[in-house]
Amino acid sequence: MLKPSYTAPLFLEFQTSMTRLLLIFIAIISCHVQPSALFAQFHGQSKNGLVATVHPLATQAAVRALERGGNAVDAALSAAFMLGVVDSHNSGIGGGCFILVRNADGSTLAIDGREVAPAAATRDMYLIDGKPSETLSKTGPLAAAVPTAVAAYHFAWQEAGDRQWLEIVEPSITVAREGFSLSASTASALKSKRRDLARFPASAEIFLNEDGTPKSEGDMFIQADLAKTLSGIANNGPESFYQGRVAQLADAAMRDTGGIMTAADFANYKPAIRVPVVSNYRGYTILGFPPASSGGIHVAQVLNILEKFDLARLYREDQASFYHVIIEAMKLAFADRAYWLGDSDFAAVPKNLISQRYANRLSRRIEFGSTTTVARHSNPPRHDSNTFGQHTTHIAVADTQGNWVAMTQTINTHMGSKFVIPGTGVLLNNEMDDFSIAPGVPNAFGLLGSEANEVAPGKRPLSSMSPTIVLKNGVPVFTLGAAGGPTIISQVIMGIVQFVDLGLSPEQQLSIGKVHHQWSPDYARITRAIDSSIADRLRGLGHELKVYSGFGVRQMIYRDPISGIFYGSTDAKVPSTVSGPVQY
Repeated sequence: MLKPSYTAPLFLEFQTSMTRLLLIFIAIISCHVQPSALFAQFHGQSKNGLVATVHPLATQAAVRALERGGNAVDAALSAAFMLGVVDSHNSGIGGGCFILVRNADGSTLAIDGREVAPAAATRDMYLIDGKPSETLSKTGPLAAAVPTAVAAYHFAWQEAGDRQWLEIVEPSITVAREGFSLSASTASALKSKRRDLARFPASAEIFLNEDGTPKSEGDMFIQADLAKTLSGIANNGPESFYQGRVAQLADAAMRDTGGIMTAADFANYKPAIRVPVVSNYRGYTILGFPPASSGGIHVAQVLNILEKFDLARLYREDQASFYHVIIEAMKLAFADRAYWLGDSDFAAVPKNLISQRYANRLSRRIEFGSTTTVARHSNPPRHDSNTFGQHTTHIAVADTQGNWVAMTQTINTHMGSKFVIPGTGVLLNNEMDDFSIAPGVPNAFGLLGSEANEVAPGKRPLSSMSPTIVLKNGVPVFTLGAAGGPTIISQVIMGIVQFVDLGLSPEQQLSIGKVHHQWSPDYARITRAIDSSIADRLRGLGHELKVYSGFGVRQMIYRDPISGIFYGSTDAKVPSTVSGPVQY
């Protein structure tokens, strides 16, 4: 076994901010996005706070919130509402979210806005003649869990926002009412899901042309019904959504189409306050999200295993072994995920999944010369008594006051359930597919689950969303999160390793290879940035590999402790932007 070794990130060792800027961020351009400058900027810097999202209009809304005196929470929520308009195939008010806040006073806030199963949900609701349905949990009204984002947004604003609620929602209303140019990513999603969208008149009316073809990249996209719904939320608060017109229209639509969600399901929903998962990695404190997120636990679990290895030396001397160790650690953690993880309000999730003692045991199973066969989950100490009480998009925001926000939101797969509540413009999620609909049956992402994640009324389905904030000596250093189903977890792990062990800046990380293994199916995903000779060596160790151009979309913000400058990056697969205020 290699001995643990820690060296401070290389780019932190430069003595002046000017040297750092020249040597590390030489390619970074100024990133003050003006209203007319709607182009992608995948990395950037600012002294006045920073925002990273997957769409220029969302980043712009957040930056304006900061410029008008708002804090990081105000900015993140403005971006969240806007993404529901301009990136609606990934997220929106028909879905849910996890919001992780590290306040300037050192306190933390973890808001669980995960969707919940309707009261009429049953364990076997997706079985037909005893066999799992291939479509019921993925498409149509029965696939939808109760949408929860609006309640979570409003709670976060009440707890930590500075600006007026109307100011936060208003930019998204304007864009929904007046329209915007449809992005290539949304157009692609519409094309791939057009047949399912065509099944539901309200969905077809919004997303398809009169001849049934999907709207195209560059088309002016107007959502009048959604603008009306957002106006109600802006002027009357979440009550207009959960107790008013939206809930009533949803109830009627469900009765007409075979769904089970009711107005009472809307009225009864409340977001939950959670305690962040806290772990340590080579002197850094990692704040992650607890169940029903699996991300916080398994990011911590994998990092605990990896801390037993000298990853910096492996990367310098033997990159195949570097990636091998990471893949093996992920495999072990995802086997545990499949068995142990679920909504901790319903399932006993062992706290010792993130214990160092347990990590030591798992790390000893990793061999450098071959792959490890992981037939089943492992049992952490006191697993029965010490328990916790990609489609998707991530928002990263940091302000000059010292507030940091990591927020991930989703409607699950592209276009969610494909079902729009008539008259509202609200595209519902298909989060019910994130439950284990039957033993041994994978969900849309190929993930398996156990009884811990079976369907139950009011239960939250397990999620891979992993909003994360990292501290050093009690001070926030960087934040990151991602979209991409289960690869979210591996993307966050790789980002932390690349920062802490390899000393890579947010920008430099964009070109570094990524790996992912989720135990089942038993193969590793790698990106083409990993050299083919290294891939061949991994195959020689026994890994089955599937090579991708990339997977997921990650956002990251880092603040230099000397200069105070914020640096950030976002993957260049969508028209993402990183920007800070001109004045703040």
